[in-house]
Amino acid sequence: MSKSGVVGLPVLQDGDVVPCCPPITAGELSQADAEKMAAMFKALSDPVRLRLFSKVASHPGGEACVCDIADVGVSQPTVSHHLKKLREAGLLTSERRGTWVYYQVAPSVVAAMAAMLDLRG
Repeated sequence: MSKSGVVGLPVLQDGDVVPCCPPITAGELSQADAEKMAAMFKALSDPVRLRLFSKVASHPGGEACVCDIADVGVSQPTVSHHLKKLREAGLLTSERRGTWVYYQVAPSVVAAMAAMLDLRG
């Protein structure tokens, strides 16, 4: 795990847009690229995870305390489980501040996923 808390993906600097994988129209995906993207899309395929990801992404300031996003209709332990899955997939980063954990969308992850799916090549 990198110091940013993202497993297996490069650490991007603010403003960088570096897709993890080549655009889908550039050619056949390698096994490694397919596994990276599948893990991201799999993590987002759960409705609770997608809602949590959306809450973090749309939260003012670009980060959200777990106390601000936990109301998604499941128990706190289940929220923690889903947030862990989003972090493991490289979609979120987190930082503990006192007793609370703050989450951010991993730098450029949305742009990277969009670039990978860009049919304009």
